[in-house]
Amino acid sequence: MPIEQQSTASFEYVYLASQSPRRQELLQQLGIGFQLLPPEIDEDAEALEAELPGEAAAMYVRRVCLAKAEAAARRLARAGRTAAPILVADTTVALDRAILGKPADDDNAVAMLTRLSGRTHHVLTAVAVVPAAGTAEQTPITSTLSVSTVRFVALTHEQIVRYVASGEPRGKAGAYGVQGRAAEFIAHIEGSYSGIMGLPLFETAALVRAAGVAF
Repeated sequence: MPIEQQSTASFEYVYLASQSPRRQELLQQLGIGFQLLPPEIDEDAEALEAELPGEAAAMYVRRVCLAKAEAAARRLARAGRTAAPILVADTTVALDRAILGKPADDDNAVAMLTRLSGRTHHVLTAVAVVPAAGTAEQTPITSTLSVSTVRFVALTHEQIVRYVASGEPRGKAGAYGVQGRAAEFIAHIEGSYSGIMGLPLFETAALVRAAGVAF
């Protein structure tokens, strides 16, 4: 979806509908003010992230991101907090036609990394911004997709087991973090490093500015 013309409204911050420390760090890097709008305890995030049969990775990550954006908008409305745009992102890893999300456990993480060893895969991050309620424009949710390519060197089983034991793969798509210990596994990157981390800065800055957030 194309990014809309910049809003005439001006907001000092965006609501970040994510608990990811990496996304918080990336927003701080851009100087974008934010307040956290994390999922509520009774929200079923796993249901939102469930794959549909035969779904391509690009369609999957866009659909999940927009579903999370709609859930975040309802959450903000229930909370009655000050109006401001909401920023949502979702990241997945694709190897051939397989979608590799967050590992269920350490064994699953080992299996994912074994599949990625010596191979080239794609990292897809969808970003969406929900316009602030009550703005004159009332534009629809805007979104964009960042796709990057990552090539892993061939890994030994011992390397994989040691990395998984560090705990870093937990909660990360594809069972690794590009900004952490897994950096030694990565022979080549093409695309957005910040997108691989979970929030492509170029695309995010454009969406947030278009929503009227000053930074």
